[in-house]
Amino acid sequence: VLDYVWDDIDMVLLMSVNPGFGGQKFIPSTIQKLKELKTIAEKKDRIIDIEVDGGVTLDNVEEIMDAGANVLVAGTSVFSGDIKANVEKFQSIFQNAKTR
Repeated sequence: VLDYVWDDIDMVLLMSVNPGFGGQKFIPSTIQKLKELKTIAEKKDRIIDIEVDGGVTLDNVEEIMDAGANVLVAGTSVFSGDIKANVEKFQSIFQNAKTR
């Protein structure tokens, strides 16, 4: 569906849950979609942001970023429990990803 708009887009959002409510589990097939989207963008020599929204957790965030996402929405994973500690854990993962 993006074939006709590649020259006009700066970002693509992949929903990795069924939209509607927070706290859902990440849909694993999103990883393959991320990889395919990243590959197509590279072949078209397009630098775009790839955003993932839904089910992003400390347990899967590295895999999601490795697959090609560079913008992440993490609601429940951040706001459940100790918010400050959760944010610090995410920031640590992001910093480590930048140095790889």
